[in-house]
Amino acid sequence: MADIFHEVDEDIRRERLNKLWNRFGPYLIGLALLIVVGIGGWRGYEYLQLQKAAEASTQFEAAVALAEAGKPAEAEAAFAKLAQDAGTAAYRTMSRLRQAAALSQSDPKAAVAAFDAVAADGSAGRNFQDLAALRAGFILVDTASLDDMKQRLEPLTGAQRTFRHSARELMALSAWRAGNMPEAKRWSDLIIGDAESPAGMRQRMEALLALTSEAKG
Repeated sequence: MADIFHEVDEDIRRERLNKLWNRFGPYLIGLALLIVVGIGGWRGYEYLQLQKAAEASTQFEAAVALAEAGKPAEAEAAFAKLAQDAGTAAYRTMSRLRQAAALSQSDPKAAVAAFDAVAADGSAGRNFQDLAALRAGFILVDTASLDDMKQRLEPLTGAQRTFRHSARELMALSAWRAGNMPEAKRWSDLIIGDAESPAGMRQRMEALLALTSEAKG
C-alpha cells in the first residue's frame, strides 16, 4: 500500500511541476537568455574599452616621446589630437594636461588658460583638476598677485588634497615674492611642521624662513 501512495504522490508532484513549467517555463527561458546576452554584452564592452585604452596608451607614449625628443610643436599637436580623439576619458584628460605643458614653452598665457580649463572641468576628477591648477600656479608664481595665487591654490592646500605640499610651497614663495613676510612664514611653518612634507621641501622652507628673518632685520 505504501508503494501505491508513494507513486500517487510522485504523479501529483510531477503534474504540478508540469503545470508550473507550462505556465512559467517560457519566462524562465527568456530570463536565462537575457542574462546570457547581458553578460556577453558586458564582456564585449569590457573588451572594447581595453582595446581603446591600449590604443590610447600607444598614441600617448608616442606623443610623450616627441616631447622628450625636444619637439614641442609636434608633441603639442599630437596631444591636442588625443585630447579630442583618445578612446578613454583618462587619456583625454592626461593629453589635455600634456598639451598645456608643451604649450607653456612657447605661449605661457595660453598654457595657463589650458590648465585653467582642466581645473574647471568637474568631469576630469579632483586629482586632475588639482594638478592642472597647480601647474598653472607654477607658471604664474613669479608674476601673479598673492591674491590671485590664493584664489587658485589655497583650496589645494587642505590636509586631504593630493598636491597640498606643492601648493603650500607655491603659496609661501608667492607671499615671499610679494613681500608679505607673515604670510610667507605661515606657509613655511605649515610645511616644516607637517611630518608628511618632503624632506627637500622642508629644507627649502627653512632657507626661506632665514631669508624672511633677514628681510625683517
